[in-house]
Amino acid sequence: MKEKGYSSRKAIPSLRSVYKDAFDIGAAVNLTTIETQKGLLTEHFGSITPENEMKFERLHPQEEVYTFEAADRIVEFATNHGLKVRGHTLVWHNQTPDWVFTGKDGKPADGETLLARMKAHIDTVVGRYKGAVYGWDVVNEAIEDKSDLYLRESRWLEQIGESFIAKAFEFAHEADPKAVLFYNDYNECDPIKRDKIIRLLKTLKERDVPVHGVGLQGHWNLHHPSLDDIRSAIEKYAALGLQIQVTELDISVFEYNDRRTDLGAPTESMLERQAQLYEQVFRLFREYKDVITSVTFWGAADDYTWLDDFPVRGRKNWPFVFDASHKPKDSFWKIAEWKLPEEAWI
Repeated sequence: MKEKGYSSRKAIPSLRSVYKDAFDIGAAVNLTTIETQKGLLTEHFGSITPENEMKFERLHPQEEVYTFEAADRIVEFATNHGLKVRGHTLVWHNQTPDWVFTGKDGKPADGETLLARMKAHIDTVVGRYKGAVYGWDVVNEAIEDKSDLYLRESRWLEQIGESFIAKAFEFAHEADPKAVLFYNDYNECDPIKRDKIIRLLKTLKERDVPVHGVGLQGHWNLHHPSLDDIRSAIEKYAALGLQIQVTELDISVFEYNDRRTDLGAPTESMLERQAQLYEQVFRLFREYKDVITSVTFWGAADDYTWLDDFPVRGRKNWPFVFDASHKPKDSFWKIAEWKLPEEAWI
């Protein structure tokens, strides 16, 4: 039998085609990568998420000023290439300008003022992309990681109260009744945080808040989380009757708590482990394709990843299934070859 391999780029199967009967395959993008990774994005992905360009500080830096140019270019790119767009994100404790939380007197804005500003922002942003953006991460990362706290301390929570979460979903639904609305968070498979996320989602559903799905960010690494925890999380979220999307998938070759700067390139064994993990998690995703509607990588190839600067600034990472030259890694073949026809091999 001939060694597995492909004679040309044309022979490499498209990920979005391989998974077309299971779920959407997406990638996070920015203004640089829609140019430098254009071929990869249009060939392998059916959905894109603006990495930062739709966050509050980028779209609405001042109360009377909106800056839509970058987000518009990404939406235009998607439209021109037949790609879906996920909106990210409307309400978050991070990357939100100070003016949002500050009253005219320089003191913290009261809850009524802050809610009015939230509504105006959501009305304008969601209204602008109505019909072009199919779904939104409405509230991002509102749950606290610490086991003894429920909600994350934030200015939204401090100045409005817990109701800010429900209000954000209600405003988004009013702005675009057809949009699919998600609560999105990380460490979503950790049992303690998972159960707090479920508590929040149950509360919202009991109050008939228009939340339609849960976004599992999926910032994982070679050692965490366990497959059992991922499976358990999927099953427990699915039991809520919500659709599930994996929204920011990457598998770091380094552990989160390893802050060394001199680790160098990944070893062969690290890349083998990464490929094994991609194979295992995608097998799991396929098993739950009835509830998982999309899997989005937080990037597309190893030439650009936010993990190059987080948690260690300037330390290179290699978290994706395409390498820095946009060539398939072993990780790619592990998630693609399960459905390849025999005649594809040479």
